[in-house]
Amino acid sequence: MNYTLVGMGVGAFLAFMAFAFGFWAFLIALIFIAIGAILGRAMDGKLDLRGVIDALTGRRSSS
Repeated sequence: MNYTLVGMGVGAFLAFMAFAFGFWAFLIALIFIAIGAILGRAMDGKLDLRGVIDALTGRRSSS
């Protein structure tokens, strides 16, 4: 099992908790699962969060 699946599992668990507490549960579930998947990909080493943050803030990288 890789970290992406673990991250998605954690996100799904948090989303389940959100279902119990709100009207916008489906939207919150999607957000939690996406965050879990992104963090899992970063832990796997398949996603460079620093590069993503730099791209979102408008900084350019040399690579």
